[in-house]
This record gives sequence, C-alpha cells and structure tokens, in this order.
Amino acid sequence: MKRFILTILLAAVAATAGTAEKPKLPRLLELGSDKCIPCKAMAPILKELKKNCAGRLEVELIDVWKNKAAAEKYGVKIIPTQVFFDATGKERFRHEGFFGKDDILAKWKELGVELSSRVTP
Repeated sequence: MKRFILTILLAAVAATAGTAEKPKLPRLLELGSDKCIPCKAMAPILKELKKNCAGRLEVELIDVWKNKAAAEKYGVKIIPTQVFFDATGKERFRHEGFFGKDDILAKWKELGVELSSRVTP
C-alpha cells in the first residue's frame, strides 16, 4: 500500500513539474512604431535591456500603428511611450519620448529594481 501511494505521489509531482508558473517580473512596455525616428533610436536600447536583463525584467514592444487597440488601452498620447510596471502589474511610471538607457536604469533603481549590475555599456 505504501508503495502504491508513493507511486501516485511521484506521478502527481512529475505531472505538475512542468506547469509551475513563472515568477512575475517587473515589465518595461514600449509603445511606439517601427516608422517613428525616436522609436527607432529606442529599439537597440530595448533589445539590449531585453537580452541583458532576461530573468529580471520583461521588455515588451508594441507597434501602436499596427495595434491601435493597444494605443487606446494604454492611453498613448505620443510615441514612443515607455510604461514601467512592477511585478504585480501596477503602473509605477510613464515617460513620453526618447528615454536613454542610463535614464531607464536610474528610474528602475529609483523604483527599487536594481538592473545595472549585469548590464553592459
């Protein structure tokens, strides 16, 4: 009987092992367009942050000219717009226009999220 129960428990653990929810991360959302000059200038910064901060920060880009509903949903007035969300999904800061990497990292630090330790220049 003990062996049977152990087998069932091990099967249950194995079945749920791959379904564990990922931990929630802070998120940087860029709302812009691939046709906008300041947005194009932001693209390499966001790509670098996405790569170097993987596992510590989610970076998402939405082209609002292709996805007009997103512009409406997030109340975009001008592009690019960067929206900083904490790990719970709450908006903590919003910036409109070009925002440099050092400024982004400083804002995250001000919000209590340290990212600069592993980000390359």
